[in-house]
Amino acid sequence: MAEMNTAESRYVEQKSYLSRYTHERMVAARESEDRLAGEFTETWFRSAKEDLPKFVPFLTKRCGLRFRGRILEIGAGAGWFSAELSRLPNVVEVLTTDYSPRLLREQAPKVFKLLQANGAKITRMPADFHRLDFPDNHFDFVVCSAVLHHAANIVQTLRQAKRVLKPGGQLVAIREPVWPLMKLRSRAKARARLAAAGVADPFYTLADYREFFARAGLPLEVRRVNLSRGFKYYVNKVVNGLTHARYAFVGTKRGKT
Repeated sequence: MAEMNTAESRYVEQKSYLSRYTHERMVAARESEDRLAGEFTETWFRSAKEDLPKFVPFLTKRCGLRFRGRILEIGAGAGWFSAELSRLPNVVEVLTTDYSPRLLREQAPKVFKLLQANGAKITRMPADFHRLDFPDNHFDFVVCSAVLHHAANIVQTLRQAKRVLKPGGQLVAIREPVWPLMKLRSRAKARARLAAAGVADPFYTLADYREFFARAGLPLEVRRVNLSRGFKYYVNKVVNGLTHARYAFVGTKRGKT
């Protein structure tokens, strides 16, 4: 096995990168001490090392995705997805973006070290996924993990991803909270609390996501996500979509590379 390149990833400062959909107060809330202390706990880092890395083998082996070339991660946070993708031999470059400079500067390097990322391939850069300051037809893949449901305008975000993708390029979105078919009282109460607090409902149905991708002109394939093994794998295969809903969304830009 080839020795992993342990070079540090590069950080590029950006000014005036926020769109009209994202405000400075949202960045401040994301970067607050309380938020970071609550998010990046020992449990999170254990999950980043043991559970989250299962996604890339699932996407490559079971979904047949061939990650290669230049990849953009949007809403990356601490960048675990970028770290895993950087290790793939056919991936040449990974741009790890988030609208929080602090997460990219302080947390991402820790995660890259934990996951033995190929830092020489990675560039960290603040960016707003509602307005991507990259050329048209530039990336082979745009990826995100638990990001789309946070967008103020999901269709706008998908259109931006489509614009920067090369013809035949793919958007891969994982870990989106999707409402399952079975209606539970606890979920209904949760939605009612959000509505009472004036907070936009961040949970969408599978039909909603299909509509978002259709409006963005990005043909969508939906893949069921099942990271379990043994008997649990078969149980999960039956109930996924009913009691819970875990999917990977793969949108492909029309055209040939």
